[in-house]
Amino acid sequence: MITKMKLQFMQCSILFLAVIIMVIGIINQEYESVFNKAINICLECIGIG
Repeated sequence: MITKMKLQFMQCSILFLAVIIMVIGIINQEYESVFNKAINICLECIGIG
């Protein structure tokens, strides 16, 4: 059985890793490619792209 303390530790660890991965993506300017892909998908859905 998972205790409350172990659960909180796991949640904090996952949150910390997610933030680190997001920071690495921002540093590498990956947000630009993600944003461009999102724009293309939206334009294709409404039939413009």
